[in-house]
Amino acid sequence: MSRIPPAAVLCGAAGLVLSAHLAHAQVIKDGRLIYPQGVPISRATTPVEAEWLRRNPGFGAGTDAVTPPPVGPIHCTAEYEPQEGIIIGWEGGATLNAIQAEMARRITVDAGARVYVSCDNATVQASATTTLTNNGVDMSRVFFLQRVLDSIWMCDYGPRYIYEGDCRAVIDHKYNRSTRVNDDVFPDYFAQTYKKHAFYQLGSGGNQLIHGGGNFQLDAQDRGFATRLIVNENPLLTEPTIVNIWNQYQGLNMTLFTPFPTSVDATQHIDMWMQVIDNNKIVISDWPNNVGSIQDNICDDAAITMQNMGFTVYRVPAFSISGVHYTYTNTVMMNSIMLVPTYTATGNATVGNPSAGSATALAVYQSALPPGKTAIGLNCQNIISLAGAIHCIVRHIPVHKGLPGVNGGLAPTAYLQSPNGGQVLTPGQQFTISWISDDDLLVSAVDLHLSTDGGVTFPTTIATNQSPIGSFSWTVPNINTAQARVRVTARDAVNNTGSDASDANFTIGTPPAPCYANCDQSTGAPL
Repeated sequence: MSRIPPAAVLCGAAGLVLSAHLAHAQVIKDGRLIYPQGVPISRATTPVEAEWLRRNPGFGAGTDAVTPPPVGPIHCTAEYEPQEGIIIGWEGGATLNAIQAEMARRITVDAGARVYVSCDNATVQASATTTLTNNGVDMSRVFFLQRVLDSIWMCDYGPRYIYEGDCRAVIDHKYNRSTRVNDDVFPDYFAQTYKKHAFYQLGSGGNQLIHGGGNFQLDAQDRGFATRLIVNENPLLTEPTIVNIWNQYQGLNMTLFTPFPTSVDATQHIDMWMQVIDNNKIVISDWPNNVGSIQDNICDDAAITMQNMGFTVYRVPAFSISGVHYTYTNTVMMNSIMLVPTYTATGNATVGNPSAGSATALAVYQSALPPGKTAIGLNCQNIISLAGAIHCIVRHIPVHKGLPGVNGGLAPTAYLQSPNGGQVLTPGQQFTISWISDDDLLVSAVDLHLSTDGGVTFPTTIATNQSPIGSFSWTVPNINTAQARVRVTARDAVNNTGSDASDANFTIGTPPAPCYANCDQSTGAPL
């Protein structure tokens, strides 16, 4: 199946392939840019895509609607925190799929986690099933969904997860490969349709943040890291604005670094030379064969910065050979294991030896990881020439925070966004109650109830069988109370339930007069 962006005017030849080695990747034909199924696409913008954009100025320049940020407590999850699993896009053909299959085996068998596999159609899913099964993957932990994608680079366009309260939610950016329109809309589908999770599109002033997700690292202590590629890609947003966007939507305090030259790394993404592996532990590339180079100085300066922030810094080698950036920081962490890219290329004494560097890197990771975690090598020789390795092709999904359900599995969680306390409402007015929810399976529906005794009881039904994520226009009842609270209760298919209520009281009706002594605490009337 070919993936084709919407039609755009194209002057010149009806068909164009820019170079022989890219003929299998993309083709401009009859005014359309075509992504054939089952062939590798570079992580960086390809010459064909660049030519398409030159001939179609402004294509993809529009922005999706920026949504308000989350209102609840935010925690953006680090990859070394507990994870439910990963998402991958079954793209790129048999050679790249073999890497995905080995990764899936390690994650499902060794780490006991899930792998969500997005396939273009039923035929692709059947082929993926065969490949994964033959590679020894625990298929009980594999979950398929059918959605057309353009490329394998899930890290760059896939859903970024946070917790809002105790519910998982997705933060989405505009993919910095504007021609890959199917990739760009995937997070919306995965969050809202497939997982029923809250979904936010980050930005400012109507300008959605343009970004590639691999240009991002973070820890579990609300610190994030990226290169200033993010500033270059967003000319309508200043650096302080971008930093503030990440803080508003993901609760992170960001530090930005100088990007590598594109001659060294075509993506300029930070995951190609930095990986946070635990609280106050980080791995940063070193360049033994390029001492004093721009990339070496960037890494050395970053190591000093991170040490000054309280990190223990571990260094692994990196090599630039014939235009290929051999990195060992493009890792995949999954609970008890860390998958580390390894290579078979031997190079030479002048440019470096990626094969020998693989053993060095594995030893560094194993020494740096906390007890109970194991570093495992995964051969990435067949993908690294496409400007990425294994971190580039996954997105992490954190664990569901529900308690054990009385009917098996885990109970749902919910977060009441509004009213959360302090409001003064008038009987008869329309007030919007809003909430989100989450479950290890799916939330079936939610119910809303009212308390007038500060949350001791919730006898009044406001609404039932509402959507897992949503809002309800409530006609405020004709009562007087200073102890009103709303509760949202989520339930799943096996009738497990979980709830959340207003954090503090709100008032309905006329606020009572101050009560100091010998008076009714709810009305202020003398006793």
